[in-house]
Amino acid sequence: MAPRTPFSRPPVVLAATVAGTWLSQALASLLKPQGYRVQFASSGRELLERAPAVRPDIVVLDMDLPDLDAMRVCRTLRQNRAAWDMPVMMITSLSATDGHRHAALEAGAWDYLSIVLNPEELTLKLDAMARLKLDLERALEHSPVDPATGLYTRRGLERRARELAADALRRRSSLACVALGIEPAPKDAPGAVAYAATVLQASARASDAIGNLTQGAFAVLAPATPPEHALSMARRLSRVIESAGPRPAGVPPLLVHAGYDAAANVHETPIEPLSLIEHAGAALIQARAAGPGERIRAYRA
Repeated sequence: MAPRTPFSRPPVVLAATVAGTWLSQALASLLKPQGYRVQFASSGRELLERAPAVRPDIVVLDMDLPDLDAMRVCRTLRQNRAAWDMPVMMITSLSATDGHRHAALEAGAWDYLSIVLNPEELTLKLDAMARLKLDLERALEHSPVDPATGLYTRRGLERRARELAADALRRRSSLACVALGIEPAPKDAPGAVAYAATVLQASARASDAIGNLTQGAFAVLAPATPPEHALSMARRLSRVIESAGPRPAGVPPLLVHAGYDAAANVHETPIEPLSLIEHAGAALIQARAAGPGERIRAYRA
């Protein structure tokens, strides 16, 4: 084999396979020396539970899982949008027929292989997937929009804040930022963030810019929104997220805290666009720390 270019960081592989099988032994012996971090799940359910927290670069599915059908597991990953940003490789102990390969690709897998292939081919295929995933990751670091949710990234949110502040300055109008945080934490309810993001997108105004603030928290930049209307917006969006339904399976009832900051007239009271986002985030932290009863806070220096 030609010399391998080092990875920009160690790729993480999460494999669902029964311990002690040829596949588990092969993945450990082949990939770890090549710079991979390999983690194992002993069942399909365990893989689905761990994947949101592990955030693997590649998922490897043994077709002979002890509990769930591997195709079903792959489809579930795809429905959770995982298949689009983490390659899924399915491996069978039988011959890989065209029909099985077609079904696996329809389920969201990137490849479907038989373990009868030689180790070098397996390594090359996983290398290609890992490098593509890491290249995509680097590209998305500079993207203004998160492709998984359709929301602005933090970088995109900051850029949009500058644009909206410049427009508010010209129009002598108001500008607000509302920060919304959900409970339970994303690690305890993996589908909650995607659900809340969908509700926000459906409920916010067309002129609003919605982005990811931190894990489990969103920011809504609201043009032409003075402080008193920012409070009303925080109340309305909190109520919508908490009461919307039906919720997807696995998403419990959500509790929302909110913080906001706003300038009544950006021309008379100039604001630093990034500070507006930071102030709303700080007010959200204050609201979360206030205890029961007070779940919405205005920013106070």
